[in-house]
Amino acid sequence: MNFEISGSVIVKDDIQDISASFKKREFVIEVVNERNSDWNDFIKFQLTQDRCNLMDPIQLGDKIKVSFNIRGRKWEKDGRVNYFSNLEAWRIEKEDAALPPDAPAPSFNEADIPPASPEEDLPF
Repeated sequence: MNFEISGSVIVKDDIQDISASFKKREFVIEVVNERNSDWNDFIKFQLTQDRCNLMDPIQLGDKIKVSFNIRGRKWEKDGRVNYFSNLEAWRIEKEDAALPPDAPAPSFNEADIPPASPEEDLPF
C-alpha cells in the first residue's frame, strides 16, 4: 500500500550505518491540523539504503510531500512478543510555496503577449 502526506520538515537526522550492509536516515514532518494547531501531527519517517540521500536537498522548514509504505515487524525476545511499525519513505518532493491568500495577483500587461502568427488561426 502506498500513501502520501504533506508537511513541514522539523527534524532531519544524519545517515546511520546500522551494519556494513544496512543504513537508514530518519526525519520528522509536522502536519498542520486545520481545526486546531494544538493538535498538529508529528510524523517520523525512515529512509533506507540508497534512498537515504533523498533528504540531502531538503532543509528544515521546507514543505514536502512524502510518498511512503507502512511496514510492520514482529520481534520476540525472552518469550515476549513485540510489534513495530515503520513508515518507509520512498519519494520526497518539495512543494512550491503557495502565495498567501492576501497576496496581490501578478501584474498583467497585454503588450507582453506576442502577436499570433497566421498559422495559429483558431476556428472559434
